[in-house]
Amino acid sequence: MPTVYIRQVDRHNHTRADLVDQLFNSSEKRLARALLLLARFGKKDKPEEVIPDISQETLAEMIGTTRSRVNFFMNKFTKLGFVDYNDRLRVHVVLHD
Repeated sequence: MPTVYIRQVDRHNHTRADLVDQLFNSSEKRLARALLLLARFGKKDKPEEVIPDISQETLAEMIGTTRSRVNFFMNKFTKLGFVDYNDRLRVHVVLHD
């Protein structure tokens, strides 16, 4: 199968996953998913701990909520040790059994 078709199928699957995420997950789960995607978690290469500079407003637009909700969840994630952003935003992946 040509590479163009594979990319189209991948894009379609990603769009479908985003729609399901928006319909069935809370904004907290959508934010966690967005942060993991930005950190490239689940890719063949090692995930990036430091993700590109991104504002809370941009994150809010990405997940369909307000900046104040993103701020609330980011503070919660920080207290739980999932993220920190002293100089740059860092995502710490914590796996549970």
